[in-house]
Amino acid sequence: MADAPTASPPPSPAQKAMRKLGLVRDIDLALHLPLRYEDETRIVRLADAREGDTAQIEGTVVDSEVTFRPRKQLLVKLDDGSDVCTLRFFSFYPSHQKALAVGARIRARGELRGGFLGWTMMHPSFRVAGGELPNALTPVYPTSAQLPQAYLRKAVLSGLRRADLSETLPPDALRDLPGRETRGWTLRDALQYLHHPTSDVSLAALEDQSHPAWQRLKAEELLAQQLSQLTAKRARDALRAPPLSTRPGGLHERLLAALPFALTGAQRRVGEEIAHDLARAVPMHRLLQGDVGSGKTVVSALAAAIAIDSGWQCALMAPTEILAEQHFAKLVGWLEPLGITVAWLTGSQKTKQKREMLAQVESGAAQLVVGTHAVIQDKVKFKNLALAVIDEQHRFGVAQRLALREKMSEGGQEPHMLMMSATPIPRTLAMSYYADLDVSTIDELPPGRTPIVTKLLSDSRRDELIERIAGQLAQGRQVYWVCPLIEESEALDLSNATATHAELSDSLPGVMVGLLHSRMPVAEKKAVMALFTEGVMGVLVSTTVIEVGVDVPNASLMVIEHAERFGLSQLHQLRGRVGRGAAASACVLLYSTPDGGRLGETARERLRAMADTHDGFEIARRDLEIRGPGEFLGARQSGAPLLRFADLATDTHLLEWARAWAPLMLDRHAGLAQRHTERWLGGKSDYLKA
Repeated sequence: MADAPTASPPPSPAQKAMRKLGLVRDIDLALHLPLRYEDETRIVRLADAREGDTAQIEGTVVDSEVTFRPRKQLLVKLDDGSDVCTLRFFSFYPSHQKALAVGARIRARGELRGGFLGWTMMHPSFRVAGGELPNALTPVYPTSAQLPQAYLRKAVLSGLRRADLSETLPPDALRDLPGRETRGWTLRDALQYLHHPTSDVSLAALEDQSHPAWQRLKAEELLAQQLSQLTAKRARDALRAPPLSTRPGGLHERLLAALPFALTGAQRRVGEEIAHDLARAVPMHRLLQGDVGSGKTVVSALAAAIAIDSGWQCALMAPTEILAEQHFAKLVGWLEPLGITVAWLTGSQKTKQKREMLAQVESGAAQLVVGTHAVIQDKVKFKNLALAVIDEQHRFGVAQRLALREKMSEGGQEPHMLMMSATPIPRTLAMSYYADLDVSTIDELPPGRTPIVTKLLSDSRRDELIERIAGQLAQGRQVYWVCPLIEESEALDLSNATATHAELSDSLPGVMVGLLHSRMPVAEKKAVMALFTEGVMGVLVSTTVIEVGVDVPNASLMVIEHAERFGLSQLHQLRGRVGRGAAASACVLLYSTPDGGRLGETARERLRAMADTHDGFEIARRDLEIRGPGEFLGARQSGAPLLRFADLATDTHLLEWARAWAPLMLDRHAGLAQRHTERWLGGKSDYLKA
């Protein structure tokens, strides 16, 4: 009888932790680079040491005891022949006491502190003395619980030996790499060096990643990202979409003639770019970006007119009901007089109304469908969807964008996609994370928009601010007051929207002060917004639900409470809610500091940037520098291969090289391109399909 197959043993806690960190393949281990390094290549005599240095000393234990004052601790005195150092451990095991018994000869490494009682090291790392000193710096890797450094170092070394690190860059691309020193490094050399740098290396060059070995690695990573983006773009270009075109005297022309304003030059330019895309039998995949108030909605309406005039349906999806309703009101005003039926779909609709809307969408009677996530629910069946517009696209995830694409039921065809963002994308971000998109930019505001004065004000001057608000209200103006939290949080000690609403109601007798936050029922939100839009309500206290889409020209003052807690792009979005009419407008960034101290450096930079400029692109560039790409990517980064090593603020020269070489590699060296992408990304590039 044959032996039953033996079951493989369950993974150890360390193996589970490695999987959690994504360390599955040999190449994953090889690319798991140190956070920092420890210099164990030399021993320092205490007599030659300086206070504050992190040093390795070697000596004999002359005293070892556990004391209980002021708390339980292990105190070990180590004599290196030139002086004595006390090693202090508040957390220790019996094995520590055994290893650090009197007479033991050990090496200890830590920060040296001087003082009245002589040298001290708090919780140093230590090992038994003896053996040769290493000739390279000791790597310290990013890790997690249950994954000791010693285990990880051994695993990384093993992975580095086994990984296939053969060259995937063509010789011409290597010769073209920026920096003569960078060209001399192979990938294996660079990784070997970064895992075990020699002790004579400049630690500064390793830490700021300007060392040629780092540059080689970052160039490879950026190239992998560009290859995956370009591959996704080419795959999409191979798909088919219905060609949609304008005609003389058609809906597009009639809408242009009926608009109560003239388009700006920028709006006309991006409108032509979109019309050109729609006329092709390839799915459009375009990002329409423009600063707050630049007029993206009318551009999307003109695109919808092209689709409708060609006999197809269009859908517009926005992340919040308030924003979706703003779009709906504008689109109905522009299109219904021209005989176009606009349907409205949200999660809060009554069953009967929703049923009617779904029937209109399915029959094709509704040529334009506006709504929230409700637009992508399974029950929604389009007759013939050809254009999908997604506003504030960074708020939607991959699955949601794919679901909207799948609403097109025509065999083998894809809808055209137009994504809109009021958060301008900095150039380097557009070149990297958004390289799979065509980007149109509205870089001109409509005439008549008044400049907004931005002021920084300490919370200690709150009473003065409320007096100023009373003055604005007396002139018939309206005011927004935005708070960052809904409920009290003991940890953050922030004024909540409810408390501020009560305070302003008391301070401004005879003025209607409204409250708006995300937890209110939809009907209540609508009622509050209607009162403010109609000018009945003087002050609207709100959380960031009013960040986008709200358009009240009579509102001339925006107060942002605890402005130091907001991101730059969010502050800029909020500021854009005022300055929409003829009246002079202002935005007050109300900040507070803990115990009257100073603002943190990041918060100071952010508020300074807001006061310095109104240019959304400049603000976006500074936000990228301060906070990194997460703010801009939003849900797009779900599953995205975020850059681990390259920094868009400092590595533009490498990004330019990668952008130039990605199409050349795909055209001339397809096999190398595939190997290179697989090495760096594995299966992580699926997110680009949306």
